[in-house]
Amino acid sequence: MSQDHAELGRRVVQRRLRVALVVVGVVFVFGVYPLIHLWPSGFRWQPQQDEYEQMIAAVYAVLGVFLIRAARDPHGHLSLIWFTVWSSLVHAAVMAFHAVADAAERVHLVGDVPALLVVAAVLAVLTPRRSASSTPPSAPSAGR
Repeated sequence: MSQDHAELGRRVVQRRLRVALVVVGVVFVFGVYPLIHLWPSGFRWQPQQDEYEQMIAAVYAVLGVFLIRAARDPHGHLSLIWFTVWSSLVHAAVMAFHAVADAAERVHLVGDVPALLVVAAVLAVLTPRRSASSTPPSAPSAGR
C-alpha cells in the first residue's frame, strides 16, 4: 500500500510540475514585455532602453516556449528546467544587488526580483533532482 501511495505522490508532483511549466512558460512568452510597460517602476530599469527591453523579452519568450514544450515530458527536460531555476536565481541576485545599491531602483525588490525568485522556488521544489530512470552505475564485479 505504501508503494501505491508513493506512486500517487509522484504523479501529483509531476502534474503540478507540468502545470507550473506551462504557467511559467506562458508568463515568459506573453507577460514579460507587457509587465515592463504596465508596471515600469517594478520591471523597467533606468535609463530606459527599448533595445534592451525587446531583447530580454525575446529571450524570455523563447525560454517560455521551451518550458511549455518541456511540460509534456518534464523528466526528459530536467537540464532545461534546472537552467531556468539557476538562471532565475542568478538574475534575481544581480538585480537585487543593483536595486540595493541604487536607491532609484529599490522598487525592483518588490517587482521583478521576487518574481524570478518565485519562479526559481516553484520549479526547484517540484523538479526531481535527477531523472527517475537514472540509476547509479553498478560497480564492476571482482571476477571480471
